[in-house]
Amino acid sequence: MSHRQGWFEGWRLLAALTLSLIALSLWIASMRQFEVEGVRMVIRFTARSSLLLFCLAFSSAALARLRPNAWTRWQRRNRRSLGLSFAASHAIHAVAIIVFANMDPAGFAEATSPASYIFGGIGYAVIIAMSATSFDRTAALIGPRAWRVLHLAGSYYLWFQFMVSFGKRVPAMPLYAAFLIPLLAVMALRLIAMAAHPRGRTIAAG
Repeated sequence: MSHRQGWFEGWRLLAALTLSLIALSLWIASMRQFEVEGVRMVIRFTARSSLLLFCLAFSSAALARLRPNAWTRWQRRNRRSLGLSFAASHAIHAVAIIVFANMDPAGFAEATSPASYIFGGIGYAVIIAMSATSFDRTAALIGPRAWRVLHLAGSYYLWFQFMVSFGKRVPAMPLYAAFLIPLLAVMALRLIAMAAHPRGRTIAAG
């Protein structure tokens, strides 16, 4: 078990997750012969895979403090890889959206709004900025203070964006409320961890 955990870390973890997401997205699209509905299925799939990976990265520091064990230490140790895997998932999500827009302009216009362009665009800018500064060299270039501000503000913005994106669908599709549960849970974990360890404010940027 420890050997498998040691292998499934860092860049290997990132590569395995990214390749799996690509393979699954292609398989899902192929289920509908790569037509519009298949592309829309990929959009939904990657929205949910991004949610899962975001929650794993967002909660890693808090869980490692509150429940230190083999899993939470692994999760905390691989926070960067999980975060970059989230970025990869959302990159596939963006590609699927672009394909959808080209295949079905009328359907795309109906499914979007000016607000989705603005806030979604900000979200992608945040993901790009956080991903670009997830490496030691680029993090050093902007300095520790700017890094903390970027990753703190960015992670909370993305959390809020997920809440809005899934929450706005609840009135029409009540089952979407299930996707809000992990988001509320990881936020609660972070707040509990900060309250339990008031000097460990680095959780906020974790």
